[in-house]
Amino acid sequence: MAKAGAQKRALIFCGDYVEDYEIMVPFQALQAYGIAVDAVCPGKKAGEICRTAVHQGLGHQTYSESRGHNFTLNATFDEIDVSTYDGLVIPGGRAPEYLAMNEPLLNIVRKFSESRKPIASICHGQLILAAAGVVTNRKCTAYPPVKPVLIDAGSHWVEADTMAKCVTDGNLITGATYEGHPEFINLFVKALGGTIAGSNKRVLFLCGDYMEDYEVMVPFQSLQALGCHVDAVCPNKGAGDKCPTAVHDFEGDQTYSEKPGHDFTLTASFDGLDASSYDALVIPGGRAPEYLALNEKVIALVKEFMGQGKPVASICHGQQILAAAGVLKGKKCTAYPAVKLNVVLAGATWLEPDPISRCFTDGNLVTGAAWPGHPEFVSHLMALLGIKVSF
Repeated sequence: MAKAGAQKRALIFCGDYVEDYEIMVPFQALQAYGIAVDAVCPGKKAGEICRTAVHQGLGHQTYSESRGHNFTLNATFDEIDVSTYDGLVIPGGRAPEYLAMNEPLLNIVRKFSESRKPIASICHGQLILAAAGVVTNRKCTAYPPVKPVLIDAGSHWVEADTMAKCVTDGNLITGATYEGHPEFINLFVKALGGTIAGSNKRVLFLCGDYMEDYEVMVPFQSLQALGCHVDAVCPNKGAGDKCPTAVHDFEGDQTYSEKPGHDFTLTASFDGLDASSYDALVIPGGRAPEYLALNEKVIALVKEFMGQGKPVASICHGQQILAAAGVLKGKKCTAYPAVKLNVVLAGATWLEPDPISRCFTDGNLVTGAAWPGHPEFVSHLMALLGIKVSF
């Protein structure tokens, strides 16, 4: 939740085959902190979509690419007034290589640079900075193959010793890849004049194979960007192991479509977990909850958090686990509409998610219907944890 001051406004560039995480994580995280964010794409209007790309390293000489979610723009490029925004975010992926040839877009970048407003660019986004001529004598990092372009553009290249590397030079923030989102987003919030209080919290994520891609990474990195210690665990897996994720999207069919997502890296081991050391539990949706709900250790973990009255935030199909744990009786909650049966039979009062981004808090329980609701979902959890972003 955000407190005090006039609302900050940020602009974020989008384009077809922008990297899936690199558009959605900052877009929804900043909104959760109380910042208004407009996402635009040259040649497109509010309500239109950009297809995204899932980029990750799978041991080949370069990253792999598969289809991500469809990202819906919420503003129109031709109506942009730079003077109304406090900062600019430029995601990576493949979109920047052609956006860097769009002169109106480059002029917008130059205006932000000339006014010394914060500009945060990640991965291949720095191709746009180079094309706009705003990196001369500026320290920059980026995804390593962007190095020659940045050097030729006159920047002082900073080697990315890890793919989480971020560099700040005045109003310019650059990052290597989405692995660095926590620091990248944190630096941008502070550049906008934000201060974060109450973030010394420990949060646990309950993961599983084919959990929804956004529903684990967006809240995970949003909380890390606030300074929280966040651990992700999965039954029968340890720290460093991976969970494949699923991209669930709404594409006009009778139900959501599914595509392969990123592989998500766990940070801790499920066995030997000390639940008492965490302040809150987050349960992503996707397909994982339907089988995690059969695991007695998972059920015991959820009962422990709920029994102690600690914040529990569950989204989409995650409520299947809450229902199986018997902790919904007498509670008011929502979920993905297809999970209504589980919720009602478990003794809860069903709250209709209209619109699908709607989230609710009942005591220590935060529930959401689907990933479009992440800004509200994360904001509700922040309120329960006493985390505040002020400007």
